[in-house]
Amino acid sequence: MNAVEAKGADSGATVTFRLVILSIVALWLCYFGLTTVRGLIAGFSYQGELLWRRGIVTLVGMGMTLLVWLVLRLFDKRPLWVKSGIAILIAMPASIPIAQTNEWIFKTVAQAEEKRAAKEQGFNIRRDDAGNMLVDVPAARLENLDGTVKTLNGGRAVATIRLEDKPTEADRWKMILDVALGRYFLLLAWASLYFAMLAGAQAQEAQRREDRFRSAAKAAELRSLRYQVNPHFLFNALNSLSALVMTDKSDKAEEMIQTLSRFYRHSLSSDPTTDVSLEDEFDLQREYLAIEQLRFPSRLRTQFDLPHELERCCVPGMILQPLIENSVKYGVSASNRPVTITIAAREEYGRLVITVADDGPGSAPPAGGLGIGLGNVRDRLQAAFGNAASVTSGPALGGYETELRIPLVRHG
Repeated sequence: MNAVEAKGADSGATVTFRLVILSIVALWLCYFGLTTVRGLIAGFSYQGELLWRRGIVTLVGMGMTLLVWLVLRLFDKRPLWVKSGIAILIAMPASIPIAQTNEWIFKTVAQAEEKRAAKEQGFNIRRDDAGNMLVDVPAARLENLDGTVKTLNGGRAVATIRLEDKPTEADRWKMILDVALGRYFLLLAWASLYFAMLAGAQAQEAQRREDRFRSAAKAAELRSLRYQVNPHFLFNALNSLSALVMTDKSDKAEEMIQTLSRFYRHSLSSDPTTDVSLEDEFDLQREYLAIEQLRFPSRLRTQFDLPHELERCCVPGMILQPLIENSVKYGVSASNRPVTITIAAREEYGRLVITVADDGPGSAPPAGGLGIGLGNVRDRLQAAFGNAASVTSGPALGGYETELRIPLVRHG
């Protein structure tokens, strides 16, 4: 069994009952239409009689096909060769009732057609008490006949010929099996169609299952990356709090604790795998920078630029946090003069562009350093948007700048 077949065998996917019924009805209506057209082309008589009889055979065919499905569905999870073997085995006994119905319901029409055709030729077809088929031929047409017996019928000379012996039970079953063979292949054709529909349903289910697994893996990755941010920030915040306590700035320390409490209440209020509005992300970063301003009251300045039309844009929660931390660490902390951190957003060619910049010394975070910083941001954007997102970072005129470009998606 190959991998695809194994997946199909293990899948719980099935063909819906509605689709099964529609396929059965379509198959037998096609049979009804083709046989009707064939009868019209051949010029069969008694077309009205043939139609309703053919309709009954069609209904029986639908019923027997439904029984075939009831058996086949028990083997939906088995390998294809098993299902094919079962179809080959059960299609023949299922085709026999259809052929029996066909033989029984068209028997009188066939006899009527024989008599009509014989009458047009001047003959008379009948059966004797033993069930043998006899034909009465006018004596005027005896010159071409051998072994005839002359009789008088109503004063008219005729020759009575035994055209066909009474059919035996074996003869009857031969005729039924001959018709059943055609219906057998019709049932096998539907079984093949059912297997194709089942394979399609199983493939769709496998794709849905794979999408769920991929989505779960993506959510786990995003959650892991997001959770990396919180302890990293808390470590820095606790260091700052410790510095305030050690320098006997208890009022500032208490204010930082309250601000830190508000920050974490805000940052932990949503699922870490869900997006937030850009307005919420900016508000969160204002709270963070308020904490840092307690550490650098004379050196840290902030500037936010968020156009009103971009406030409802979706971004991963706390995606700006590591970038702003880097600006504080490598811009504000490393400078002995006031440094402005600017957070701005704009729309450019249908994409959302967010920049985090500072006018500090312009030094970049060390590659492979202790912080998660830029690498975390890149990984989160890659997990969330794939190649549709990009990050560029480096020294800029008068400082350092990081730019994020992501798809522009608005809430609601």
